Amino acid sequence: MATRNLDKAKVAKKDEFYTQLSDIENELRHYRQHFRGKTILCNCDDPYESNFFKYFANNFNAFGLKKLIATCYNGSPVQGSELMIDFGEFTEEPKKIAYKVEITEVSDMNGDGRIDLADVRYLIQNDKNVLSVLKENGDFRSRECIELLKEADIVVTNPPFSLFREYVAQLMEYEKKFLIIGNQNAITYKEVFPLIMQNKIWLGYKSGDMAFTVPDSYEPRATRYWQDESGQKWRSMGNICWFTNLDHKKRHEELILYHTYSPEEYPKYDNYDAINVNATNDIPCDYDGAMGVPITFLDKYNPDQFEIIRFRKGNDEKDLSVNGKCPYFRILIRKKK
Repeated sequence: MATRNLDKAKVAKKDEFYTQLSDIENELRHYRQHFRGKTILCNCDDPYESNFFKYFANNFNAFGLKKLIATCYNGSPVQGSELMIDFGEFTEEPKKIAYKVEITEVSDMNGDGRIDLADVRYLIQNDKNVLSVLKENGDFRSRECIELLKEADIVVTNPPFSLFREYVAQLMEYEKKFLIIGNQNAITYKEVFPLIMQNKIWLGYKSGDMAFTVPDSYEPRATRYWQDESGQKWRSMGNICWFTNLDHKKRHEELILYHTYSPEEYPKYDNYDAINVNATNDIPCDYDGAMGVPITFLDKYNPDQFEIIRFRKGNDEKDLSVNGKCPYFRILIRKKK
């Protein structure tokens, strides 16, 4: 049932968004210390076509990885677009079948005097111990993929946005470290926000606008869509962020506060003893009580400086309101003394 649901979700929700290598490089450079000696799993990717896989494969030795695992689901629209693979009995092209790649070493396989993606390509095409066909269809919830998840130390990928709740729940169930891309609105999910409040999940470095390549089958849109000179289709979103439980320096940077409190500028909620703050930069430096801030605050959230009290609801369990009007989702916080 899970595998059928994944297929349906990908068709209905158009979940095929492929992350640019530059966005991966800009984010992951802040976590290099976490990767040494670890097994990395990219379980919503297409080995070789995926920029997540390329990033870790190309940096396998530099990061001192123990192992790199990547899985491809059955029917992937980009499988074989960069590297056609002979699956033995599956010789017709293009065959969209689920498979996995497991790399434990990257060396100068082609004898050109350097180690790069060409050596990874050679490994995939020539080493039978590196590539194997999956018996199931590559759904991250399948038994095969769960066994790979158990083996991994850190999961890094761009999971289907429509299955984000289930994906995070699985990571938490198996107590995995991770760095994944999601929609900022995922912060508001009832399955996700309690984890943020308990400091089990937090945001990474990048939040905001991000562009993705999408399959040829995607229909043109009026906004945030274009095709480049090669005909590649692109989509962008303005509310993308990285979710992680890997610690990083930005998470401990103190937010400098310079506004001063006044009852006129910071009205109290009708249904909770807290003031409303319309922007993170407007948090007053001289107010020690509860404050309601936009969800974008989490991009600046330092758990050493602030504590999260609750989310969205007042004492009456209705949305927080000011003079009868409800501002968009608010997080109630308080400065730590």
